[in-house]
Amino acid sequence: MPTLFTPLELGALTVPNRIFMAPLTRCRASGEHVPNDLMAQHYAQRASAGLVIAEATMAMEGNSAFWMEPGIYSAAQVAGWKSTTDAVHAAGGRIFLQIWHGGRACHPLLNRGVQPVAPSAIAITGDEVHTPEGMKPYVIPRELDDSELPAIVAGFRNAAENAKAAGFDGVEVHGANGYLLDEFLRDGSNKRAGPYGGAVENRARLMFEVIDAVSSIWGSDRVGLRISPLNSYNSMIDSDPIGLSSWLATRLNDFKLAYLHVMRSDFFQQQHGDVMTPVRAHYKGVLIGNMGYTPDEATQAIAEGKVDAVAFGTSFLANPDLPARIKAGVPLNQPNPATFYTPGPEGYIDYPTLGAS
Repeated sequence: MPTLFTPLELGALTVPNRIFMAPLTRCRASGEHVPNDLMAQHYAQRASAGLVIAEATMAMEGNSAFWMEPGIYSAAQVAGWKSTTDAVHAAGGRIFLQIWHGGRACHPLLNRGVQPVAPSAIAITGDEVHTPEGMKPYVIPRELDDSELPAIVAGFRNAAENAKAAGFDGVEVHGANGYLLDEFLRDGSNKRAGPYGGAVENRARLMFEVIDAVSSIWGSDRVGLRISPLNSYNSMIDSDPIGLSSWLATRLNDFKLAYLHVMRSDFFQQQHGDVMTPVRAHYKGVLIGNMGYTPDEATQAIAEGKVDAVAFGTSFLANPDLPARIKAGVPLNQPNPATFYTPGPEGYIDYPTLGAS
């Protein structure tokens, strides 16, 4: 019976435990979206994870949605990320890079005045975005033409090449949380006609093309995918999230990915349902669960075969040595939301480890 500390074959890798670090946007990159030494220290502190999945990283220039998030499209960014991968590997860890296009969550004030793009001209509502001029409403995106989509696929392929040059162990395609690939996938944000709209096979087309392109660089056994069928973050909804999850899980078997990473619930509790059970029933590969798992629930879910690993988010943010803390059965540090996106080391590299607490 597997536990959180049973090694796991993860595509081309074998990882020593099933306590993964979920991708967490922290907005600590330097100017021009360049990763820095502070980020290297942050990730190296958490290298005891079975797998570190680094934060959402711009696959191509001009698609910023968080102001100070990192990119992977320039030589300086590749060099910056190389410091992080070297530090994680020196600490005995393994690290994937989550590659990402912000889609309609981007803002002109973050992208030299350029209007964001999306499958359909539908804006995010009920929320605002951090910009150099303060909090601003999201704008109506420009609907992408079919002829523009090959360049986006090529941008992801280039990001995969750059991630390999930066020394990562693989990449995770970001298909969740209302960003571009998720916007195409779910019918609440994709109202287009043609080969990329309408039926679910068409809405998933761009995601599958990106997976194929990235796999051509890495091999599919070093590629993961993250999805969030229920999450309403960024004004997202689908008319049939359970059906979508079941269909997608079945089709993804064709790609022989390193893993499928599923966010199981909704940040805002607007949509409810069990997507993990149908995904587990239909998906034959490694399944990672995410969102709200306690160590005890994660242990039980793995023992019962409901998931193969669990990605912890804010728990890993506040506990650099999370696996050791779970193994010792000691209380966890509590995260401070006030420092989630603030610049500098506070709330980033200063959470105590067991020996220092």
